[in-house]
Formats: sequence, structure tokens, C-alpha cells
Amino acid sequence: MFNPILVRIVNACTRHAWSVIAAALLVTIVCGVYAIRNFAINTDIEALISPELPWRQREIAFDKAFPNRYDRILVVVDAPTSELASQAANALIERLSGRRELFHSMRQLGRGDEFFARNGILFLSVEEVQRMAEQLDQGLPLITLLATDPSLRGLAESLSLGLTGLQRGQLQLDKMVWALTVPADALESVLAGRPTNFSWHTYANSRAAEPSELRRLIEVNPVLDFAALEPGRAASDAIRKAAAELNFGSRYGARVRLTGPVPIADEEFATVQEGALVNSIGTVVFVLLILWLALKSGRIILAVFLSLVVGLSVTAAIGLWMVNALTLISIAFAVLFVGLGVDFGIQFSVRYRAERYEVSDLRAALARAAESAGTPLTLAAAAVAAGFFSFLPTAYRGVAELGLIAGVGMLIAFVTSITVLPALLRVLNPPGEKEELGYGWLAPVDRFLERRRIPIIVVTALVVFAGLPLLYFLRFDFNPLNLRSPRVESIATYLELRSDPETGASAIQILAPSLAEAGAIEEKLSKLPQTKRVMSLNGFVPPDQERKLAAIKEVAEGLNPAFQTDSALPAPTDEENVAALKKTADDLNKAAAGKEGLGAAAAVRLADLIKRLAKADQPMRDRAQVTFVSPLLTALEELKASLQAQPITIDNLPQELVNEWVTSDGRARVEISPAGDPNDNETLRAFARAVLAVAPTATGGPISILESGHTIVRAFIEAGFWALTSIAILLWIVLRRFGDVLLTLIPLLLAGVVTMELCVILGMPLNFANIIALPLLLGLGVAFKIYYIMAWRAGQTDLLQSSLTRAVFWSALTTAVAFGSLWLSSHPGTSSMGKLLALSLLTTMCAAVLFQPALMGKPRNSSDV
Repeated sequence: MFNPILVRIVNACTRHAWSVIAAALLVTIVCGVYAIRNFAINTDIEALISPELPWRQREIAFDKAFPNRYDRILVVVDAPTSELASQAANALIERLSGRRELFHSMRQLGRGDEFFARNGILFLSVEEVQRMAEQLDQGLPLITLLATDPSLRGLAESLSLGLTGLQRGQLQLDKMVWALTVPADALESVLAGRPTNFSWHTYANSRAAEPSELRRLIEVNPVLDFAALEPGRAASDAIRKAAAELNFGSRYGARVRLTGPVPIADEEFATVQEGALVNSIGTVVFVLLILWLALKSGRIILAVFLSLVVGLSVTAAIGLWMVNALTLISIAFAVLFVGLGVDFGIQFSVRYRAERYEVSDLRAALARAAESAGTPLTLAAAAVAAGFFSFLPTAYRGVAELGLIAGVGMLIAFVTSITVLPALLRVLNPPGEKEELGYGWLAPVDRFLERRRIPIIVVTALVVFAGLPLLYFLRFDFNPLNLRSPRVESIATYLELRSDPETGASAIQILAPSLAEAGAIEEKLSKLPQTKRVMSLNGFVPPDQERKLAAIKEVAEGLNPAFQTDSALPAPTDEENVAALKKTADDLNKAAAGKEGLGAAAAVRLADLIKRLAKADQPMRDRAQVTFVSPLLTALEELKASLQAQPITIDNLPQELVNEWVTSDGRARVEISPAGDPNDNETLRAFARAVLAVAPTATGGPISILESGHTIVRAFIEAGFWALTSIAILLWIVLRRFGDVLLTLIPLLLAGVVTMELCVILGMPLNFANIIALPLLLGLGVAFKIYYIMAWRAGQTDLLQSSLTRAVFWSALTTAVAFGSLWLSSHPGTSSMGKLLALSLLTTMCAAVLFQPALMGKPRNSSDV
């Protein structure tokens, strides 16, 4: 029914070829300029799901209540010791403060925050505070000595003072192994000229530091440039530059890493962009190579390629006009357009070449190509577009946008194939064909399929049905983090921090009507075995403050005089340092005299090292002073601050902290952290289900993982239904036979089932990005099958030997190259899309070329068609 119309269109375009080409050139330039000027990409994975869903509405409401939580950079400062981490973080903040053109605000979190530095002890238990107070009280003489004389002399004298406990019988030498070995190890490195660090926190705690103790977190609220593709790039670059200028590596042994919503979004775009140019050039080169192998004519290849460029330019412009900004999924429309849109050009061109072999006149051959290929080409374009459009009614917005753009693109590719392509062929005037285009060497395969069609059908059906139990094990991974590259700094850092409750990376959030109701929610949720910690602003008012403050006050009264500036002793001369070192070495040897065991050996070793330091030159002692005294000053400052704790109430909490937990209208945030491994999807889903059962208004990352999984699976089922239904209707309209519709759809459904079975065998889970491959398989697969069913209905035999198989094979290979460029992407989501698309293409091709001819059998009489 389409043939007469298509023939008239092709005839008109070849008759006015130059006018068509001029119009196409103008449209390409206008659309290209529009696409370049309006190109935008939204790297927010949350934007892939419709905002109309109830759980997305809760996310949006929470984001509006606390809008600044998602426009931030989290600066992670790691150093070999707690003291160096503090020094580095403080230096970085000092360097960046005042840069109002780049930063709205910045502050340290946790132990580095002024409020927690002063009041952190109050958040310990009463028993822990009293035990710490007793230890400080016992060490009062040593701490006073170090505070008043922070030098090698003071260190040496404090060590000698500590040895007096041995003389009084208060200490045993074997119980001082840690206290003697740790400074000895550091001093040995200093004397050997090796870089070394000493931590007084580690020394005082008598244990190795936890990773969190060697880390400082700085929360930065950057000025974002939304006109740029990476809005936070300037702020991130400034942070890294400041760290470099401060010589973080050599001065503090520290490194700076950036994570948080802003760096993650910026690096997400950079990951998508990484290698894109090389992949694009490689794709174009391979597509041209395949076109050459398929068409064997430079002029025809040029015509197909130029018509593809016209279609891509128009599709890009219309796509950006429709969606405003591309997503991490819809940006793949260009690859899909090249891979699938070129099919129409190849089909028409191969048909033209076959007709040109029969007739020498170019225009007549083009008209006959339109007549013979018109209906299958039109139906194939409509079916592929239907496969893309099938996602439009679903809540999966990211794929719906890709489906919209790519679906329109397929229609545009079809139009250019019957307008621009014939006009270009008319102007380029390729020479006639000297031989048939089929594959005669496939004759044995045709004969085999004809003779063994029943066994082939039965065996194929048995294999497919035998694999159906595998579908039970089909995995769905809808954790958005797994679509991001774990190699980039922001994601690698985020994955490392997500188990730290202080960062809230894996937490669920609840917006309570008031702080009082937040307390009631806390009480309910804290009883759940799936929760590790439940927090609200109430948690920043520690219990039993009177008893804790009394213990702290008692210690502070003894230590505060030592922290006064006028209490400090004058800095010692080098001779005074040497004298103190020699005396301490003698004291250590006396303490070890006549004793055996680990303690005595450690004392002798330390004494020998101290003697060597005393005999060394002054620069060596200066290096030792830096190693031991510099962290001592930091530790003393932190100790001094911790003794300034004051009673805490809701009313005197820092306003900046209050704003993090309570809105201006009194609504309060409750944060729940999961128990178990936060990197395990099933743990997070179980955590989300448990919290939702108690608090249905909860939101946050684990809720998003749970609900988005339901949303996307539902979208997949809906899209599959709409794709299958629309394609079946199209086939019925054209074929008018129920049996012929089944002959087209059965191989298609088998290909879909086999694809999912192979996903299980290959360990390939479905995710946010690659799930589009399955409904798309219906559109892509039906295009190939339509070509065969239409040729079969026309009475054609030996299908594998025909020019049709040549066109289908090379078209599929071109599509495979395009999908391969997605597969090679360094972005995991894009790569997984390419993998599954390539897999579905393989199964579809096998079903079309090897199974469908056997299923159809010999053609019916033309009167029965």
C-alpha cells in the first residue's frame, strides 16, 4: 500500500535532486548550529525517574526542605597521623577562606568542627569520661611538663619523669613495651634519614589509629556555574591547586580527595566524555569500512553517509528541542541512530544495486528499488520507532527520553533514505552493476534449512524452553552507584566513606513535623535490627552532662595553668637539648640494668637511639624536633580545646548545625544508618523495607534503590507490552494474516528469551541503562524479520543466497560496530548498555537468518499471499 507513494517521492527527489540536496544542506546547517548552541547534559541519575511517583515526591520535598545538602563538595583530607590531618585541613581552610567568588562557605565536620572539638568528650559515656579524666589526672605532671616546655628537652625530661614510676614500684618495665617501642621506631627512622611521622594520639591510646582518625572532612558549599557542563569545576580546581601550593604531600604527607554531589556529577560528565572522540572517530571509520564491504561503491557509500549526517543533525536538534537537556542514557541516541538508522540506507542501496543489475537506467533502478523495498522499509521503520516509543508511557523518564529522541530519529532516518539518499545517488551517478549481489555460497545452508526445518524448529524450541528456569536467576541491579565508574576519585572516595555513619552516605532520611515527633520516630527505629544509628538534632544534646562536666572541670583546673602563655619556658639551646637527651639515656639504661625481658630490651634500644641523637649534629636534632614536637603542639591544642566543654542545650547549639537538622518552619530531619555491609544491595533493600514499614514517608539512597528497582521492572514490563502490541498491530495492518504475524513475532520472542537466558549465564544483571535493550530488541529484531517475511510472501526462495541477506548481514554488522562503541565506553552504565544491545543483536540476527527461514518453509502460492 505504501509503494506507489514511495515511488512518487523517489521520482520527485531524483527529478529535483539538486533542490533536495540544497534544502538538506540548509536544514543540516541550521539544525547543527542549534544543537551545538543548545547542547546540555544532566548527569543527575535521580532525573532518570519520573518526579510524579510518590517516593520521588518525598525525595523532592526533602530536597526543598534542605536545599543545600546536594550542592556541596566534600573534601577528604587523609594523612599518616591524626595531628597531620588536622594541620593539613586547617591550612587548607585558611588558604581558601575569603574566596567568595568560588565558595559560599566551608567548615570541618566531625572532630575537626569547633563545636565538636570543644564538646566532643560530652558525647562519650559517663564511664568513658571518668576513665579519661583519671588518666589525665595521673598524667598531669607529664602533660604540664610538655605543655610548658614543648621541645626535645621537655620530651626527654618527661620520659625521665615517667621512669620514676618504676622506682616507686607503680610500673613494671614489661608493661611499658609499647611506650618505649613506638618512639624508638620513629627515632630510628629519623636517624636513618627516612621520612617518618609520630602521633601523640596513637601513643596515648596505645593502639594503632582507626582510618577515620586519620581523616578530616571539610564540607564546602561552592559557587556553581550552571552555564558550564561541569558547574563545580572551578571550585574543585581551586581546592586542588591550594593543596598543591601548600605542598600537602611533602609537608603533611597528606592527600586531598573530592567527593559529594558536585564532584560526582562533574566527573560523571567527564567519564561519559572520556574517549568519546576516539570512539566516535573509530565508529565512523568502521562504519565506512562496513559500508564499503556491503556496497562496494565509493559514490554509494558517500551518499549513504551524507544522508546519515543529515538525519543525525536533524535528530539532535529536534531531540534537544524536545527534552532541553540530555541524560546519561538519552545521550546514547547518536550511537543508536548511526547503528540503526544506517539500516534503511543499506537496505535501499542494496535493493537499488540489485535493480541496477537488471536495468541500466539509474532513475528507473531507483524507482524500482522504492517499489520493491517500500513496504518492508516503511514497516521496519515504524516497528523500530514503536520499540523506542514503547517506553514513553512509563515512569522511567531517562529511557523514555531516549526512546522519544531515537524513535523520532528512526522516522527521520527513513525519510532521508527515501529523499536525500536517492537525490544524492542521482547526482553522484554511480556506475551500473556487473554481477548479482547475493551470496551463492550459502546455497547449502538454504538446502539444509529446507530439508531439516522440522528438526531445527523442534531443537530450537527445546533448547529455549529448557533454559526458562534460568530466568528465575535473572539479576536486577538498580543501585545508581553501579552505573558510575569506581575508578574516578569522587566515586572511589564515596564508596570508601559510605560505611562511615558520620558522612550519611548510606542513610535514610525522614522529615518529621517537629523535633518532638522526631524523638518518637528515633525511639521506634532504634529498635530495628537493620539500623545501626538513628540521629536527629536531639542527639546533639548529650545525656548526663552534669557528671561529665564535673569530671572535665576537675581535670581542667589542674591543666589550665599549664596552657597559659606566661607558663611557657624559654626555648632551650641545643646544648640544653643534648644534656637532657644524655640524662634520659642514662635513666633508661639504669631502669633496664639487671633486668631481662621485652621491656628491658626496649629501654636499652631507646637509650642507644637517644645517645646517637645526642651525638649527632644539630640539623639531625632539628629534624627530630619537627617529628616529635610539631604533632605535640597540635595534640596539646586539641586537648586544651576539649577541656573547655560547656553545658549543651537545643537552644545553644550552633545555628549552622541546627540548620542541618531543622527547617525554618520547625520540621526536623531524622537520619538512619544501616547495620551490615552498606555496599551490599540486598542489605540496603532489607534496610529500606524495614524502615518503610515503620515510617512510610522515609526517603534517601536505600529507598531510591528499592523503589527505583520496582519502577524500572514495571516500566520494562509495560514497555515490552506496548512494543509487542504496537508491532503486532502494525504487522496485522500490513500482512493481514494472523499466521504471518506469528511467523514474524515467534522468532522475535525466542530471541528475547534467549537474550535473558544468556544474561544469567554470562552474569550480566539488568540495570538502569541496559534494560532498554530488551524492548528495543523487539523493534530492531522485527525489522530484520519483516524483510524476510515480505520477501517470502512475494514468493522468493533461497533467502540466504539473496541480496536481502547481504543487506541484513551488513546492516547488522554496522549496528554491532555502533553498539561496540558503547561497550568500549569507560562509563559503566553506557558500557553495560552496549553489551546487552550487542548480545540482543546477536540473538536477533541468528533468529532472523537461521531460524525464521526454517519456520516459514516454502513460500505459499502468490494467490494465497
